[in-house]
Amino acid sequence: MSVSDAQTLDARVVHASVNYLIRTDDKPVNETYGQDGLMRRRTGRYDAREVAIRDGRPDRAGHSLEREGFELADHATKVADFFDADELRAVYYPEMERLIAATSGARRVHVFDHTLRTSDEDVRLQLKIREPVKSVHNDYTEWSGPQRVRDILPDEAEALIARRFAIVQVWRAINQPIERNPLAIVDARSIAPGDFIAAERRFPDRVGEIYQFEYNPAHRWTYFPRMRRDEALVFKVYDSAKDGRARWGAHTSFDDPATPPDAGPRESIEIRAFAFF
Repeated sequence: MSVSDAQTLDARVVHASVNYLIRTDDKPVNETYGQDGLMRRRTGRYDAREVAIRDGRPDRAGHSLEREGFELADHATKVADFFDADELRAVYYPEMERLIAATSGARRVHVFDHTLRTSDEDVRLQLKIREPVKSVHNDYTEWSGPQRVRDILPDEAEALIARRFAIVQVWRAINQPIERNPLAIVDARSIAPGDFIAAERRFPDRVGEIYQFEYNPAHRWTYFPRMRRDEALVFKVYDSAKDGRARWGAHTSFDDPATPPDAGPRESIEIRAFAFF
């Protein structure tokens, strides 16, 4: 390998700290509470580990929702104001249902939730939106994946979960390209069965469950620098199929050492959807 080749390869990897959970005998708890659900508290001890996070753009065409568990899509949106909840449901939800159907091959897609986030504390409080999550997690578990279908579609749930289904998330910038607190995701093939730690996820109106993760040096991390508004990261956080395809999408935001000092705050949206096959 030439010196120039080595420099190019180094430029495609950043080294940054991500927060894993330390396994104990107690089940960890992550709680959202308070007015407008903006307060967070959690139990458990965390293990900050420096990991290599690869720039996924050079080989983005090779990523697969079924193999790595994620892929980056070029996807323009007609949404004018992401802070308009009515417009999101009228315009963005159908856009995302079409995108997930095209990406996954699902016969039916149902968007059931979205979360807006910003790294600017003042904006977060003003607009009543959430902060980036800086711990390695997956939003659903073997139990909470099917349970969420029962929560959202109770009349159809048992028939729907009798067949293969997945929960797919789509993440994008809603304003400027993201330079601060980007999202990193683990190649699903590098996650071992012993890495998972089930954690209780408490909301004001229900109790769910997520996976957090114990450190594993085998984890292969990827991110897509400076994601734009016309790009969408599509990834799985649950798949009922146990045939070797990707089932989980361990992810976290992180402090990118390449972030310019004058970079603006991250503003992003993620949607969650059922994909029925």
